[in-house]
Amino acid sequence: MRKATPGGWDDREAALIAATQHAIARGPTVTAARLASHWGEHSWGWLATAATGALVDPTRREIWLRAGVAAFTAHAGAVVVKRLVRRPRPCSDAVAVHVGTPSRLSFPSAHAASTTAFALSAAPVIGVPVASLALGAMALSRIVLGVHYPTDVLAGAALGAVAALGTSRLLEGRAR
Repeated sequence: MRKATPGGWDDREAALIAATQHAIARGPTVTAARLASHWGEHSWGWLATAATGALVDPTRREIWLRAGVAAFTAHAGAVVVKRLVRRPRPCSDAVAVHVGTPSRLSFPSAHAASTTAFALSAAPVIGVPVASLALGAMALSRIVLGVHYPTDVLAGAALGAVAALGTSRLLEGRAR
């Protein structure tokens, strides 16, 4: 794994993480961020939500299933990109890490990717305000927990948006 260059981009982003943590990372915020982290791990929470929605809301089953497929696709895509890019997670004395991670790779955030894909795909059912809240909360949680740089989260969200759009277009094309 490469080491951050002192004074380089990683150090600047670590300073942003540290400032965010200093401003808001206290008991309840860290607890909520940990819950979000566990929910988003391997996109299991989004897959469970999509499956439950498909079962209990048969009139909108297609939307729920599309959201599940998009979340899974985004997560898988993020894992592939992580293995290609190999950016290590934040490593700075100024950044507190509040949760364990399944790998040492950081870019892009799979949590942000799967959450964005799910939220955008499920927005017709859950509403834009709830989708926006889920997206923002998960993105912020990755910074609060000290496990991702801000650019990791932004790239993950972009990947999730692409996965949502691609899934939608692919599944709409097959339905015709």
